[in-house]
Amino acid sequence: MDKLQSNKALHDLRGKVIAKGNASGTDRYIDHARGAIITDVEGQDYIDFGGGIAVMNVGHSHPKVVQAIRDQAEKFTHTCFMVTPYASPVKLAQKLCDAVPGDSPKAVMFANSGAEAVENAVKIARYYTQKTGIIAFESAFHGRTLMGMTLTSKVKPYKYGLGPFAPEVYRMPYANCYRCPFGKNYPDCNVACADHLEDFFLSHVAAEQTAALIVEPVQGEGGFIAPPKEYYQKLKAICEKNGVLMIADEIQSGMGRTGHMFAMEYYGVEADITTVAKSLAAGMPLSAVVGKKEIMDSVHPSGIGGTYNANPLACEAALAVFDIFETEDLLGRAKRLGEKLQTILCGFKGKHALIGDVRGLGPMIAMELVHDRQAKTPAADKAKELVKYCLDKNLILLACGTYGNVIRFLMPLVITDAQLDQGMQIVDNGLTAIR
Repeated sequence: MDKLQSNKALHDLRGKVIAKGNASGTDRYIDHARGAIITDVEGQDYIDFGGGIAVMNVGHSHPKVVQAIRDQAEKFTHTCFMVTPYASPVKLAQKLCDAVPGDSPKAVMFANSGAEAVENAVKIARYYTQKTGIIAFESAFHGRTLMGMTLTSKVKPYKYGLGPFAPEVYRMPYANCYRCPFGKNYPDCNVACADHLEDFFLSHVAAEQTAALIVEPVQGEGGFIAPPKEYYQKLKAICEKNGVLMIADEIQSGMGRTGHMFAMEYYGVEADITTVAKSLAAGMPLSAVVGKKEIMDSVHPSGIGGTYNANPLACEAALAVFDIFETEDLLGRAKRLGEKLQTILCGFKGKHALIGDVRGLGPMIAMELVHDRQAKTPAADKAKELVKYCLDKNLILLACGTYGNVIRFLMPLVITDAQLDQGMQIVDNGLTAIR
């Protein structure tokens, strides 16, 4: 038997050969996965409520995705789309142009990761507007590259000691109704946090210098914060009035995660540029920048691109993902999953005083843990205890949030009712155990 067929042996070797900074949340090493179940090298099954951080919306090893990758691998694995192109990126671009909200003609560029998509979205926005300023938000997460971590809000672990950062990035408060930065209450506030953008142009960066505002429709790492519907409608109107582009970072919220193919559809807003990644290709490294054609076509030929962009295996996997959404009513399943999760978690809130807030959009949902509901004291320690309790009971669960006190639910949308019920019972038991 392979001496590395144990979690401990692999973890011991990892400590010697993998950089310490490239950390993992668990010490379980996965052998295979199907649907919403992952199995480690010791044969232990785990219900997956993390989905590879929102990457496995169609489920692990979906047969259509596996077959698409296998078929393409037998043909060719790389020619470089910039040198000798092929059909799959063209077909996939058409799918994305049709799926991203808004009636404007659109165009696409492909990249390899979410952070790379964000970098290119910023480049394109600056090129088109011939302006340099970028406005990002508190609690935002946009990646770990230079521009990505500059746009990201949380210092530890993402930015600490890793500067200096990119210039001309400005940060304003986000629409967090549970912890309103303006001390107001919705709906009496009339969404003043959106109107604040007008003042921001006066006190931080002039609209005449601002290329774009970049925002996650539902913040991911920031704690699954979903603003009121009017928020983005107001922001977009202010941006349009001032000649500022809106970039919607749908890397985590896109591809059905919210019960809509893209979250901006819920808000009724057409972003100028949208970034897509994570569940786009069911685990294959692929991202896209989808924008209004006039904006995307403004960049001169070869001004954007990359050696591995539009990898043929990844593009075929993404085409299979779209086929799964279309033939298996995955958005319908997502909506039903979101409704069930909302009911269950609101029930948990009535039962467990540790839960201060339940929020999100559709099945992109989370609960914020607090020591005291009135004071809203973050309970990051309890979040860690709950994640560990669930792992010990064979459930993968993820924490997030500025204070590390938010438990998020990112299970594959194909999860069965029995698997969901079993996993939520473990969460319920865990909340009882750690209170």
